[in-house]
Amino acid sequence: MPEGLLDSAVRRLPLPSYDMARVHLDSERVGHVLLVPFGAKHLLSEPHEGRARVGRAIDHAARLGAGVVGLGALTATVTAGGATLRSRTDIGVTNGNAYTAAIVEDQLMDLLVDLTDRRVAVVGATGSVGTTLVRLLAQSGAVDSLLLVARGLPKLDALAAEVGRRVPTSTSTDMHDVRGCDAVVLLTASADALLGAEHLAPGARVLDATQPRNTSPDLAAARPDVTLVDGGVVQVPGMHLRGGDIGLPRGQAYACFAETFLLGLAGHVGHFSTGVPTLDHVSHIRGLADRFAHHGFRAAAPASFGRPLVGVR
Repeated sequence: MPEGLLDSAVRRLPLPSYDMARVHLDSERVGHVLLVPFGAKHLLSEPHEGRARVGRAIDHAARLGAGVVGLGALTATVTAGGATLRSRTDIGVTNGNAYTAAIVEDQLMDLLVDLTDRRVAVVGATGSVGTTLVRLLAQSGAVDSLLLVARGLPKLDALAAEVGRRVPTSTSTDMHDVRGCDAVVLLTASADALLGAEHLAPGARVLDATQPRNTSPDLAAARPDVTLVDGGVVQVPGMHLRGGDIGLPRGQAYACFAETFLLGLAGHVGHFSTGVPTLDHVSHIRGLADRFAHHGFRAAAPASFGRPLVGVR
């Protein structure tokens, strides 16, 4: 259904969340996927109503017996990464951003492995995943420089001052400035595609970990010299959904989804990552991924718009 038609329909019909799929690990049912019928543009333009609908969906999850609920796509954005839900005591909440940052860092390191210049732009740097990723990259020292891109300079400058002691860091509110970088990581929450062919250097490598996506297939067609990789996707071979899908092949999940999965497998009680994850959150969730590595929980093989990429690690 076209986004405009869907957006118009859900504005007029206050549809409740519904159980669109059951999550199975091998033959065992381990969870549910709940859909909040709310268009992306509507969600961002009316955050108060969006938060109310997310709250009702979490009520639904609690009634299903879930111990922890994960916030997918823009449901995390309208709840400030779950920060507005911290008062809930009936169910644990996580935004999935600790594991997303970890997986995106792993994917980025693979994309940079053969480059001598490692100038990296992080678009959406002051968001929950972006801030955590920037801190991870500064801690590791694996990049030569960082360009932090977002809408608000005060937050950008504060983050740059924090990490600039470890890695040369600059800031910008102009997407055209990413043309000076070898790799671009997209993490900003938007209902529209933001990155265009004119923004990218020759041979640039782009990791798009946004949902909804901030890139379109038109970009790949216009710039065949650019490597465009789907970001934040995890391989969990024994996992499958019954009754619906999340737009990924069987045995794959978004990292935010996988974080919730890991916490459920571990029997985690209470909230986990809400707001901006700490590096301790990242360390903990990586530990759980190692603990359950027999189920997979590693970055999926490189793909672009769901199609496998040949010659990319």
